[in-house]
Amino acid sequence: MKCRSCLAQLDFCLIDLGNAPLSNAYLTEITLRRPEKWFPLRVLVCTKCWLVQSEMYSRAAEIFNEEYAYFSSFSTFWLEHSKVFAAEAIENFELDQESFVIEIASNDGYLLTNFKEKGIPCLGIEPTASTAAVARSKGIETMEVFFSEEKAIEIVRSYGKADLIVANNVLAHVPDLIDFIKGIYVALKDSGLASIEVHNLVNLIKLKQFDTIYHEHFSYYSFTAAYNLFESNGLEVLSVSELPSHGGSIRIMVQKSGIGSRNVGSSVLEQLSLEEELNISDLTFYDGFADRANEIKNSFVNFLINKKNEGKIVIGYGAAAKGNTLINYSGVKSDLIQFVADKNTWKIGKYLPGSRIPIRAEEEISKLKPDYIVIFPWNLRDEIVDQLRYCREWNAKFVTFVPRMEIL
Repeated sequence: MKCRSCLAQLDFCLIDLGNAPLSNAYLTEITLRRPEKWFPLRVLVCTKCWLVQSEMYSRAAEIFNEEYAYFSSFSTFWLEHSKVFAAEAIENFELDQESFVIEIASNDGYLLTNFKEKGIPCLGIEPTASTAAVARSKGIETMEVFFSEEKAIEIVRSYGKADLIVANNVLAHVPDLIDFIKGIYVALKDSGLASIEVHNLVNLIKLKQFDTIYHEHFSYYSFTAAYNLFESNGLEVLSVSELPSHGGSIRIMVQKSGIGSRNVGSSVLEQLSLEEELNISDLTFYDGFADRANEIKNSFVNFLINKKNEGKIVIGYGAAAKGNTLINYSGVKSDLIQFVADKNTWKIGKYLPGSRIPIRAEEEISKLKPDYIVIFPWNLRDEIVDQLRYCREWNAKFVTFVPRMEIL
């Protein structure tokens, strides 16, 4: 396999999670009777540009289809995060009714509603029919396509070029990176800016976040790898900032190289130097990651077996993709976790892929009164614990397993 960013040959395997189904391919009563597709889940490291990436066995169109069930607006934290970003962008970049904002992977309109409310023209690019329909119901004009250089040309013909392009948590989902970056270049004004947020590979490695690995994520980014990708494809990196979202992310601002008028900030060299000190560009940084993932898997399985033997009731909360990675890698089924509760109405009544654990409405928690609730989207732990604080009435305990087992 060759690197998606620099085309170098890939040889070093970071981790092999065996075979797994697509993490967002939730099952219905009908599809439970059909065989599931499982694909190898191996992650490799490019020793030239240091992009970490998975082998590709499934097509993006197969993953992000009309039944895609991730809706950004179900997270209170993420809505507030987006609201703050929009307000800062409007002020700092002097956006007004004459400006034009594009969001790539706009999901259910969670972000663009903040620009629309200010009268700023905007366009969402979202390939999944389920989320695009919700965005349109909010009045957000949405193109139901995968973003590419070709689509960028169509967008420019129909709408013009953008003052701001936002690409939050989408770069990991892109199989053809070079085509995607070229698309941003085409759709961006010469004076425009693009804001890209990605999960921080440094956190993934140091905090053992192996459950963030699933087929929907084709690549994993250190700032070093992202910098190499942008600078090699006509985009100059202006700044980088660390964010708490998704267990640790980075926001990267870019403009067209040699054309944009803004100066490069000190944060760029500082972050590159920090990652150099961490040995991002050395395989020693990645050694032992698979062993640490196995330790988490073992603690997860041992906990569930011990609680079952003690006669305790264990459920999960959050039918999240990262939870599916942990569950399927561990071989856990509904005999150990009775159900997973969620407030996303698109998931309720379905079943987790692979494990086939049922997904139930949050109201079912009070009926069963479990002893332990495993929080799978650990990045939203505080929000979920507060949401489920009524479970303390029967002394229920909350548990997370990444980066280590914690009983709350």
